[in-house]
Amino acid sequence: MYDNTGSDIANFVSHLECSLTGARQPAGRLAGLSAAGKPLLVRYDLAQLAASIGKEALSRRAPDLWRYREFLPVRHAASIVSLGETMTPLIAAPRMAARLGGGEIVVKDEGRLPTGSFKARGIAVAVSMAKEFGVTRMAMPTAGNAGAALAAYCTRAGIESYVFCPDDAPDITVSEIALLGGRAWRVNGIITELAPILEGGKAALGWFNASTLKSPTASKARRPWGSSSPSSSPGTCPTRSSIRPAVAPGSSACGRRSTSSRRSAGSAANGRG
Repeated sequence: MYDNTGSDIANFVSHLECSLTGARQPAGRLAGLSAAGKPLLVRYDLAQLAASIGKEALSRRAPDLWRYREFLPVRHAASIVSLGETMTPLIAAPRMAARLGGGEIVVKDEGRLPTGSFKARGIAVAVSMAKEFGVTRMAMPTAGNAGAALAAYCTRAGIESYVFCPDDAPDITVSEIALLGGRAWRVNGIITELAPILEGGKAALGWFNASTLKSPTASKARRPWGSSSPSSSPGTCPTRSSIRPAVAPGSSACGRRSTSSRRSAGSAANGRG
């Protein structure tokens, strides 16, 4: 089966776009927020993308996150930082469905990803892009799984990671970050009070702020969510379902914002466009 990370393939990123104003800026360089202080969205040439890849080609690729590289911003195979982001199953919950009514309910078990949560997807892509742009240090505030994912993938990439947790963060969370190679600190305050620490440290330590929504690439790893199940045909995603994580970060919302356009490209790839 084709190794999705073994060689360079065509990349279809066209530009970055402010999520508020629609203002465009070039891709291919390190970016955080837009000039308006809002998240940047990665945009693609979907017409060329749809013309370049088909369902048959996708089916020959290994079943993991990187099967859908054309829908991700990483340009070079050498930049990919992977710990084995496998497909995750959809598990039927018939008793819950019967109790709540309204049709079939299935649970997507993202706990099978390398760091035990769906955060591994976004962080894998964000760290890969950081490596591509030559970043040597990354930092973020977290009260949960994102910090562990950042530590794991940065360690894999040879990038230093600095993770700041509110003082009420669970001991296991802070310990996991340290175990995975991150530099973890507890801070006297709640998570919303940690941002000034990250911003204040940028000049002194030169880290890239990987906070939620400040990396335009992380949300794009949410795009293949619906197709990243062993029961999904390559290039397809559920058409009569709603994928809702138990806790939805803003990056997930941005990832889902472009679902309709991705389905258009996916339909063309499947010969339905």
